[in-house]
Amino acid sequence: MCYIEAALLEKLMSTTTIRLPDDLKERVSQVAGRTGTTSHGFILEAIAEKADREERRGDFDAVAERRYAEIVATGKSVPWSDMRRWLEARVASKKTARPVARKLAR
Repeated sequence: MCYIEAALLEKLMSTTTIRLPDDLKERVSQVAGRTGTTSHGFILEAIAEKADREERRGDFDAVAERRYAEIVATGKSVPWSDMRRWLEARVASKKTARPVARKLAR
């Protein structure tokens, strides 16, 4: 790596210090070596995976909240029995009409 590349990386990346218990540090080192990467690379990948998972979970929760708000606002929902029949037909590659939402029974 030339000086210019190193200087560019320096500007693009910040440094964060983490303290690892000795046993975890050893585990990371062993697993990283076994998978053909460095401890640093392994830790970066683990952090990226965790961040991605939490972002997806947040997106999932947001969709669920929007859908629930729509049910509350309209009072309409698709009964599970109708949805299950539709899903089973789809899995079996059968043509079937999409179930229609209807008012919830009180």
